[in-house]
Amino acid sequence: MEEGVGVLVTVGVLLLLLSAVIVAIAFGFSRIPIEKKYESGGGGLGGAFDAVWSPSAHEAGIERDRQTQRTAPAPAPGDPPDTIDDGRIRLDI
Repeated sequence: MEEGVGVLVTVGVLLLLLSAVIVAIAFGFSRIPIEKKYESGGGGLGGAFDAVWSPSAHEAGIERDRQTQRTAPAPAPGDPPDTIDDGRIRLDI
């Protein structure tokens, strides 16, 4: 009887440790910004597969790259540099 209880306690502790590790890994991955999760450019062989079997994902990757590389427009010569609302600086882009 004592051996059975010892086995159950050991299995319970191992399951508890395993679930704690899984929760820690899931929490760690959920804290990573989405830009870092999907940082790969999708070029090379993977990009070709994306273009053929998942064209919407390929187009989304192209659009994401385009928006990442876009620069902010320069202000016109007569425009004020920025606006201050209640002590907060607001940039009109």
